[in-house]
Amino acid sequence: MSRGKKLDIFIGADIDDGWSEVQSSQKTKNKKENLPPQKHQLFFSKEKRRGKTVTLVGEFFLSKEETQKLLKTLKKKLGCGGSFKNNFMEFQGEVKEKLRPLLVQNGFYFKPKH
Repeated sequence: MSRGKKLDIFIGADIDDGWSEVQSSQKTKNKKENLPPQKHQLFFSKEKRRGKTVTLVGEFFLSKEETQKLLKTLKKKLGCGGSFKNNFMEFQGEVKEKLRPLLVQNGFYFKPKH
């Protein structure tokens, strides 16, 4: 029994027919790895996910070990859950007022009016 033909990705279009390869217009951000806390310009963002509030703070440019260590201590002091995704820390709930002094105490700076 045959399960069908294999899919050929080149069906119907040929590069010689005027089709061109897609060139990405987006430029990748210059990753600033391992900046000291004094060089960070953090800001807060609030999102609703599945009807619950999530507080985002970032953008962090630390090593993975430093980030996980900082996240663990912040979660313990705040008494909430959280994670680290795409250079941003996500915390469950609305914890901006509690979180800001803890990050300032660790040497981080915030953008004006955040």
